[in-house]
Amino acid sequence: MNRLALIFLSALLFAGCGSIPKSGSPEPGEPAPSSKPSPKKGGGYYQDDGPADEIPANLEDIPDAQPVWEPLHKPATRPYEVLGRQYAPHTSVRPYKARGIASWYGKKFHGKKTSTGETYDMFAMTAAHTILALPSYVRVTHLRNGKSVVVRVNDRGPFHAGRIIDLSYVAAHKLGIIHSGSSEVEVEAIIPSGSAQATPSRQQAPVQTATPEGRDGLAELMSRLEKEERQTAALKGVFLQIGAFANADNAENLRNRLASELDWLTEPLHIFAGGGMHRLQLGPYASRDEAQRVAERIQQSLGTKPAVVIR
Repeated sequence: MNRLALIFLSALLFAGCGSIPKSGSPEPGEPAPSSKPSPKKGGGYYQDDGPADEIPANLEDIPDAQPVWEPLHKPATRPYEVLGRQYAPHTSVRPYKARGIASWYGKKFHGKKTSTGETYDMFAMTAAHTILALPSYVRVTHLRNGKSVVVRVNDRGPFHAGRIIDLSYVAAHKLGIIHSGSSEVEVEAIIPSGSAQATPSRQQAPVQTATPEGRDGLAELMSRLEKEERQTAALKGVFLQIGAFANADNAENLRNRLASELDWLTEPLHIFAGGGMHRLQLGPYASRDEAQRVAERIQQSLGTKPAVVIR
């Protein structure tokens, strides 16, 4: 091959490396381009998820989370069940290290509540984990490229087989896993200095004084909620058990998350309260066979199959 041909071939390769492919995706673990990501490109693990329509130009400049001691969110310390699997969350900030697959979540959940009651911000350095204390801090290291970030864990998930942490969009961007959607990482808890232990704290809403109009509105709301609860309790038939929580907020959080992720569902997700538990169930279905078909499709999406229950 002559010198001119070599120069021409090098130019073609250089041009190809400088653009985002129009189809397909990079190999798992391939770093995202250093330039501003295209808002049309997704790559997130969740179906129909992806970056926002407008991406800030300074994602690389967003600082890591700064570990500090915080009171733990008490409802997030209670055991719970999702898709037949039992989870026992940490009740204190303590050493933890694990390797597994990290995924990320973006615009489908942006602005929605996390398990701590905070609002999810895809451009904040946060993450979701199934058992770590909430809130707490971890260092996440991409095992292929060696990049590390520090994130604040303030949500529960991912409830997918083989995945150990869900990263915010910006955290995944800084690690270089946006386009691959997921990659193998190491997660290590960070224990802030200056205190011996973080203890759970019950979050209390600010006390508000209701006006006569406010009392009327509150009474109407409570009446409507009681009516909905009675209607839900009266439902009978075949259901799919998704999860069970001691805290109603955690059940509601999972319902909102799955409603976004499994947007093909045709039956509603109900929360049944009883025996000190709040059970998230999907249905009712006309038959066990129909419920089983939906359970198999959920297994294809999440990696875990929900159980069929009869009410």
